[in-house]
Amino acid sequence: MKRYTRVGSSLLLFLGILTLAASLAEARVVRFVVEQRQPYAGGAEWGTSGAYERLVGTASMEVNPRDPLNAVIVDLDKAPRNARGMVEFATPFIIVKPVDTARGNHKIYYTVNNRANTALTAVSTAAQVSRAIDFALQRGYTLVDAGWEGDVVPTAINLPARLPIATQPGGSPIVGLMRIEYSPPGGTFTVTLKSSPAFTPYETADTDTTHATFTVRDDVNAPKIPIPSNRWAYGRCPAGPASFVPSTVDLCYFDGFVSDKLYELIYPAKNPIVLGLGHATTRDVASFLRYQTRDDAGNPNPLGPSPGHAGIRRAYATGASQTGGYLRDFIYLGFNEDESHRKVFDGIIPTIAGTDRVFINVRFADPNVFSDQDRNHDFLQNSFPPFTYAVTTDPISGIHDGIMKRPATDPLVFQIDSASEFWQLHGSLNVADGFGRPVPLSENVRLYFNSSTAHGNRLTGLLTAPSGQSALCVNPTPGGAVIETARALLVAMDEWAEQGSEPPKSNYPRLENGTLISLAEARAAFPTIPGVSFPTVMNEYELLDFGPEFGPLGGVLTLQPPRLGPSYMMFVPKTDKDGLDIAGIRPLQIRVPLATNTGWNVRAPGHRAPNLCGLTGSVFSFPETRAERLAAGDPRKSVEERYKDHDGFVKAVEKAAKHLVHERFLLEEDADTFISAAEASDVLR
Repeated sequence: MKRYTRVGSSLLLFLGILTLAASLAEARVVRFVVEQRQPYAGGAEWGTSGAYERLVGTASMEVNPRDPLNAVIVDLDKAPRNARGMVEFATPFIIVKPVDTARGNHKIYYTVNNRANTALTAVSTAAQVSRAIDFALQRGYTLVDAGWEGDVVPTAINLPARLPIATQPGGSPIVGLMRIEYSPPGGTFTVTLKSSPAFTPYETADTDTTHATFTVRDDVNAPKIPIPSNRWAYGRCPAGPASFVPSTVDLCYFDGFVSDKLYELIYPAKNPIVLGLGHATTRDVASFLRYQTRDDAGNPNPLGPSPGHAGIRRAYATGASQTGGYLRDFIYLGFNEDESHRKVFDGIIPTIAGTDRVFINVRFADPNVFSDQDRNHDFLQNSFPPFTYAVTTDPISGIHDGIMKRPATDPLVFQIDSASEFWQLHGSLNVADGFGRPVPLSENVRLYFNSSTAHGNRLTGLLTAPSGQSALCVNPTPGGAVIETARALLVAMDEWAEQGSEPPKSNYPRLENGTLISLAEARAAFPTIPGVSFPTVMNEYELLDFGPEFGPLGGVLTLQPPRLGPSYMMFVPKTDKDGLDIAGIRPLQIRVPLATNTGWNVRAPGHRAPNLCGLTGSVFSFPETRAERLAAGDPRKSVEERYKDHDGFVKAVEKAAKHLVHERFLLEEDADTFISAAEASDVLR
């Protein structure tokens, strides 16, 4: 009898352990509620997938803060818990799917929104659908987006996540340092305690201005001059001091801000949002749609199995700029593994991210600023080791790590960068360490470079908008975005994941072949174009020390501003005699150019010249004829000398398009579009 009791007790204990383990691993979508369902684009049909519909709703989720897969989330242990000991959060979602799901390709294309601004807005006609979205729908994809950023002010059309605030164990507020850089228009008196009014400010914990630091400087490298504590206050004064109203989320500068100065505030903030949970929203929404049939309340998964539809077979994700960095961080922190240890996304395509990671997993994070040469240079939203996908040892920090280190759940990755990422977002650290030595690539990663494009893959040429002019920048700016590369590479990603077909090899500037060079070498290589000044600066990188509670995974910033450590060697792409980048994919507009396009621009006089002008590129049109070229003293061949006549231009486009299709960087349908555009153009007519 005693023996039976011991066995029974052991069995009960074992079952109890299993139950506990199951609960620990059960971060899940509790409710997935579709609140709106309407025809997409007025019921227009796409290929064999037919008509699409747009679903809008809310996903309510919870995670167990004791689960090892969630333990990486900073301050999750300090978030409120429900009766089950779980941390609750929620997010809005949008799904654009075939009305008849069986007619789709059974694959998710998750388009991660930038600052809660979704690409999946409601449209009434097919003509309003972007080329990128149209392409995915033609191929039967189901498009998904859900909020991840928890500090965005809600609007009628954006997707802010609803994330909890962390507190001390007894419920008292957590207080920490917050640092903001401002450069508002002249005549402004009030700014919010955040990088932009579009984002929820962190309230000050102390309205005594002597307990904060407020400074001004003329330039990123100029000394910071303290502003007396009696010249500003926490509050709003939109019309100057006489209109002052106290506030704990705004700053009133009694003297008014001066244009093009850099102002910096460091103050004691309170009530940090657990922004790291944003990664869990993406993980758990995508996992639910891919693997589950219904939520805890019995609501069906709208993409789940149904007659004629076996459910979702593949899932891919993409993000650009801010969310390109977000996806790099998502992979690095292990969120491509769901709570049942399944792979969430088969493939991820971060674009125009350089080596940034968005660093939401930080107390009092502000994921909406980024480091550039002229502003926010030493802020957290910067590169930080590890830079590389492969596990390597960073020689300056000594950190031995990599973004891709979980073979069972790591996705296939295509990263697509423009030239701006080398000038501003430390892109060279993807392939070269801080000592200027080549680093290896992960076998499941491809790095691609849209040569001579600016951030957003922008350039001026055939099929793109004409150049414009920014008041802040000296040079004309490039027009429309190059999307053809991304279209071709989505096809290649799907073939890699679905069929095991090897994609095109990485095509990125490298030290080994001399296409990645120093700033001084780049200046020497660039042609002497009349009236054009080549940049004298780029966004350098120094190792940042934010204190002992911060590291590669995130953490708490106890040093603001950070201590600057050793500098890293940085490199930019080498250009040819036309000033066009040699390495990379070289889109058709670069292979058959009508202008020099660059990933850099220079600030105009009176606007902190000669610093770099943000992420903006430049475009310098070729002379039309040889006579114009000689008169201007331009070393670049004229359009006439390159192509002779209109037919010569068309033939050059046909040849370049054929090569790009062969290299799998251009689809046949896009090649045909380019050729038709060339034939219809007025080039050399």
